[in-house]
Amino acid sequence: MGVLMSKKQQVEKVQKCSAVVSAFQAGLKDRPATGKPEGDAEEGEEGSPRTSAAPEEKSAEEAEREETDNGSAPSTSRQPSFQNRDECKVNQEAWSRLRDGKGVEPEDMEKTHQLTPPAFVRPKREPDDDQPVEVELEQKEQPPRDEMCDVCEVWTADDLYPCRVCTRVFHDGCLRELGYLRAEALQEMRDTAHTVTGWSCYYCDNLNLLLTEEEMYSLMETFKQCKIIPESCLVSDELLQYRHFVSKQQFDKDLTDEQEEEVLAQFAALDPEKKGQIEWSDFLYFESLAMLRKFRTENSLVRVLTAKERDKARSVFLGLDLDKDGLITRAECRQAQQSWFHNLNKDSQSCNVRLMGLCSPMNCGISQVGPICESSPGSSGSDRSKAGDNRPVSWADFLRESAIYILAARPNSSAMHIHLPL
Repeated sequence: MGVLMSKKQQVEKVQKCSAVVSAFQAGLKDRPATGKPEGDAEEGEEGSPRTSAAPEEKSAEEAEREETDNGSAPSTSRQPSFQNRDECKVNQEAWSRLRDGKGVEPEDMEKTHQLTPPAFVRPKREPDDDQPVEVELEQKEQPPRDEMCDVCEVWTADDLYPCRVCTRVFHDGCLRELGYLRAEALQEMRDTAHTVTGWSCYYCDNLNLLLTEEEMYSLMETFKQCKIIPESCLVSDELLQYRHFVSKQQFDKDLTDEQEEEVLAQFAALDPEKKGQIEWSDFLYFESLAMLRKFRTENSLVRVLTAKERDKARSVFLGLDLDKDGLITRAECRQAQQSWFHNLNKDSQSCNVRLMGLCSPMNCGISQVGPICESSPGSSGSDRSKAGDNRPVSWADFLRESAIYILAARPNSSAMHIHLPL
């Protein structure tokens, strides 16, 4: 997860520097204009006609020469080059923000009276990341939430809004000044932060911040090869083209008609409001989860879970373990994995789209290839499926298998960033 480096000290430093600069500028305005030495003034007066005349004559001659050679073409031919240069600069800034985990356009941020945005540091894999993690079932952690705002470090009681994933709390004014939440997102936070649904802060909402530098580099290279421009929305044709490229690159074959239909179903799951396009953040989160599945083990993903998420997993498991023997069935495990997304779009018409199985390579993002699901048409029969549904699942297995779904439920967006098992 990202680490906030800009605390109260950084804010105070910026404010002090701004005060010093303002005082210095005010002093320059109040200072009387000082004349130059006579020798310098005379040199300036004598030299000015010579130095100014030569450039004027030279520029006039060059202008006439260009007009005779090209007519009016130079002004129009230079315009596209300037536009291309500006586009390249914008794209470079977008790639740098993607690399650093920042997804806010500079023009969208209010520069006046704004707090210093935080700097994110991508996580690093530890040598024991893939080792099993012992998480007690009966012992709840119940981590207390922070007492002071994570931005300004000031306590104001009821005016603080907690994150449902981590222990951080925030002032709505501080988040507005940071520029990470717009008006509609701020209102959503006020409406949901103190409810059962809850609200994810800008750390936990951004699943891309879970990727390491190496994982992010791999994802960015795929985007560049597919000519995906960061921070831009994607229509269905662009998503199809992207999936075709990935399939050709990884499997050396084009998508089948059935796989194209699955890609369109993915598009519908990422576009719950049926705008005809998917937001960049939703596409990025979907691909980030696919990268986690590719490069991380289940034990490694369990280590990423917060204490709040582990406590919620305990409550779900204990609610399903009615006989208190520490075991639930496979069917109950899948039911629990779907329960993580109760706060998302509840439109019944989209349930069939969002609850697709993990049967296809295309369902799992850019890199995941899984076996055929037991409940799919290609399975051996309903008897085998029922037998699999009754298989016991322990608490440790439940937590490992559910970790990726718990992480996928972090964003506030109503889009489905992962496909659930049937």
